[in-house]
Amino acid sequence: MDKFISRLPALAGEQKGEIVDCNDKTQAYHLALSEKDAEMLIATKNEVLRKNSRVEFGGSVISKLILGFYDSPYISQHNYVETIDDLIETFYYYKNETLDEISDDDLIQLMRELFDKRCYGSIELLQNRELGRISHNVKYGIWDFDKVQALEPGEEDEDYE
Repeated sequence: MDKFISRLPALAGEQKGEIVDCNDKTQAYHLALSEKDAEMLIATKNEVLRKNSRVEFGGSVISKLILGFYDSPYISQHNYVETIDDLIETFYYYKNETLDEISDDDLIQLMRELFDKRCYGSIELLQNRELGRISHNVKYGIWDFDKVQALEPGEEDEDYE
Protein backbone atom coordinates (compact mmCIF):
# COMPACT_ATOMS: atom_id res chain seq x y z
CA MET A 1 0.00 0.00 0.00
CA ASP A 2 2.83 2.42 0.87
CA LYS A 3 4.37 1.74 -2.54
CA PHE A 4 1.07 2.75 -4.21
CA ILE A 5 0.67 5.92 -2.12
CA SER A 6 4.23 7.01 -2.89
CA ARG A 7 3.40 6.69 -6.61
CA LEU A 8 0.35 9.05 -6.47
CA PRO A 9 2.24 12.30 -7.21
CA ALA A 10 3.86 10.68 -10.25
CA LEU A 11 0.46 9.48 -11.48
CA ALA A 12 -0.99 12.98 -11.14
CA GLY A 13 1.97 14.36 -13.10
CA GLU A 14 1.44 11.80 -15.85
CA GLN A 15 -2.26 12.64 -16.01
CA LYS A 16 -1.51 16.35 -16.17
CA GLY A 17 0.93 15.77 -19.04
CA GLU A 18 -1.60 13.59 -20.86
CA ILE A 19 -4.26 16.30 -20.55
CA VAL A 20 -1.97 19.12 -21.70
CA ASP A 21 -0.81 16.92 -24.61
CA CYS A 22 -4.40 17.01 -25.91
CA ASN A 23 -3.69 20.63 -26.84
CA ASP A 24 -1.88 19.30 -29.93
CA LYS A 25 -5.28 18.35 -31.38
CA THR A 26 -7.53 20.92 -29.74
CA GLN A 27 -5.53 23.98 -30.80
CA ALA A 28 -6.89 23.60 -34.33
CA TYR A 29 -10.25 24.53 -32.75
CA HIS A 30 -8.69 27.37 -30.72
CA LEU A 31 -8.95 25.37 -27.50
CA ALA A 32 -6.15 24.89 -25.00
CA LEU A 33 -5.77 23.87 -21.39
CA SER A 34 -3.04 25.17 -19.11
CA GLU A 35 -1.28 23.04 -16.51
CA LYS A 36 -3.40 24.82 -13.89
CA ASP A 37 -6.56 23.84 -15.81
CA ALA A 38 -5.33 20.25 -15.96
CA GLU A 39 -4.71 20.22 -12.20
CA MET A 40 -8.22 21.54 -11.57
CA LEU A 41 -9.76 18.87 -13.83
CA ILE A 42 -7.78 16.15 -12.05
CA ALA A 43 -8.98 17.51 -8.69
CA THR A 44 -12.57 17.41 -9.98
CA LYS A 45 -12.12 13.84 -11.17
CA ASN A 46 -10.66 12.75 -7.84
CA GLU A 47 -13.49 14.42 -5.90
CA VAL A 48 -16.16 12.92 -8.18
CA LEU A 49 -14.60 9.46 -7.89
CA ARG A 50 -14.68 9.79 -4.10
CA LYS A 51 -18.29 11.07 -4.04
CA ASN A 52 -19.43 8.24 -6.30
CA SER A 53 -17.40 5.57 -4.47
CA ARG A 54 -15.46 4.75 -7.62
CA VAL A 55 -11.85 3.88 -8.36
CA GLU A 56 -10.14 4.45 -11.68
CA PHE A 57 -7.35 2.26 -12.96
CA GLY A 58 -5.38 2.87 -16.12
CA GLY A 59 -6.00 5.58 -18.66
CA SER A 60 -7.49 8.90 -17.82
CA VAL A 61 -11.10 9.48 -18.74
CA ILE A 62 -10.37 13.21 -18.80
CA SER A 63 -8.30 12.91 -21.97
CA LYS A 64 -10.96 10.71 -23.54
CA LEU A 65 -13.60 13.32 -22.75
CA ILE A 66 -11.44 16.11 -24.16
CA LEU A 67 -10.79 14.20 -27.37
CA GLY A 68 -14.42 13.15 -27.58
CA PHE A 69 -15.79 16.69 -27.30
CA TYR A 70 -13.19 19.23 -28.47
CA ASP A 71 -14.67 19.62 -31.94
CA SER A 72 -18.24 20.13 -30.74
CA PRO A 73 -19.76 23.30 -32.20
CA TYR A 74 -20.98 24.15 -28.68
CA ILE A 75 -17.54 24.38 -27.08
CA SER A 76 -15.34 27.47 -27.24
CA GLN A 77 -12.33 28.57 -25.22
CA HIS A 78 -14.74 30.68 -23.17
CA ASN A 79 -16.61 27.61 -21.81
CA TYR A 80 -14.02 24.88 -22.45
CA VAL A 81 -12.70 24.21 -18.94
CA GLU A 82 -16.13 24.51 -17.34
CA THR A 83 -17.68 22.17 -19.92
CA ILE A 84 -14.99 19.50 -19.50
CA ASP A 85 -15.34 19.85 -15.71
CA ASP A 86 -19.11 19.29 -16.00
CA LEU A 87 -18.60 16.37 -18.38
CA ILE A 88 -16.27 14.67 -15.88
CA GLU A 89 -18.95 14.87 -13.20
CA THR A 90 -21.63 13.71 -15.63
CA PHE A 91 -19.55 10.80 -16.90
CA TYR A 92 -18.84 9.26 -13.50
CA TYR A 93 -22.33 9.85 -12.19
CA TYR A 94 -23.84 8.04 -15.16
CA LYS A 95 -21.27 5.25 -15.03
CA ASN A 96 -22.88 4.47 -11.65
CA GLU A 97 -26.43 5.14 -12.82
CA THR A 98 -26.06 2.81 -15.81
CA LEU A 99 -24.63 0.12 -13.53
CA ASP A 100 -21.38 0.06 -15.58
CA GLU A 101 -23.32 -1.62 -18.39
CA ILE A 102 -21.99 0.90 -20.91
CA SER A 103 -18.25 0.97 -21.64
CA ASP A 104 -16.33 4.20 -21.07
CA ASP A 105 -15.84 4.80 -24.78
CA ASP A 106 -19.47 4.05 -25.62
CA LEU A 107 -20.73 6.35 -22.86
CA ILE A 108 -18.49 9.18 -24.06
CA GLN A 109 -19.65 8.66 -27.65
CA LEU A 110 -23.28 8.59 -26.53
CA MET A 111 -22.82 11.71 -24.39
CA ARG A 112 -21.28 13.54 -27.33
CA GLU A 113 -24.05 12.57 -29.72
CA LEU A 114 -26.73 13.65 -27.26
CA PHE A 115 -24.85 16.84 -26.32
CA ASP A 116 -24.69 17.98 -29.94
CA LYS A 117 -27.87 16.59 -31.49
CA ARG A 118 -30.49 16.71 -28.73
CA CYS A 119 -29.16 19.06 -26.09
CA TYR A 120 -27.56 21.67 -28.36
CA GLY A 121 -24.68 22.11 -25.94
CA SER A 122 -26.73 22.12 -22.73
CA ILE A 123 -25.11 20.11 -19.94
CA GLU A 124 -28.34 20.41 -17.93
CA LEU A 125 -30.41 18.74 -20.66
CA LEU A 126 -27.75 16.08 -21.09
CA GLN A 127 -27.72 15.28 -17.38
CA ASN A 128 -31.33 15.71 -16.44
CA ARG A 129 -33.19 14.54 -19.51
CA GLU A 130 -31.23 12.45 -21.98
CA LEU A 131 -28.87 10.50 -19.75
CA GLY A 132 -31.60 10.16 -17.13
CA ARG A 133 -33.73 8.36 -19.70
CA ILE A 134 -30.87 6.14 -20.76
CA SER A 135 -30.03 5.16 -17.18
CA HIS A 136 -33.71 4.42 -16.61
CA ASN A 137 -33.74 2.17 -19.67
CA VAL A 138 -30.56 0.36 -18.59
CA LYS A 139 -31.89 -0.23 -15.06
CA TYR A 140 -35.13 -1.67 -16.41
CA GLY A 141 -33.46 -3.92 -18.96
CA ILE A 142 -34.54 -2.16 -22.13
CA TRP A 143 -32.21 -3.57 -24.78
CA ASP A 144 -32.22 -0.48 -27.00
CA PHE A 145 -31.42 1.74 -24.03
CA ASP A 146 -30.00 4.46 -26.27
CA LYS A 147 -33.14 4.69 -28.40
CA VAL A 148 -34.81 7.35 -26.31
CA GLN A 149 -37.82 9.03 -27.81
CA ALA A 150 -37.12 12.65 -28.70
CA LEU A 151 -39.80 15.11 -27.65
CA GLU A 152 -41.17 17.69 -30.00
CA PRO A 153 -40.38 21.31 -29.06
CA GLY A 154 -42.73 22.45 -26.30
CA GLU A 155 -43.88 18.89 -25.54
CA GLU A 156 -43.50 17.76 -21.92
CA ASP A 157 -42.69 14.27 -20.79
CA GLU A 158 -44.74 13.37 -17.74
CA ASP A 159 -42.71 10.23 -17.01
CA TYR A 160 -39.46 12.13 -16.44
CA GLU A 161 -40.40 15.24 -14.48
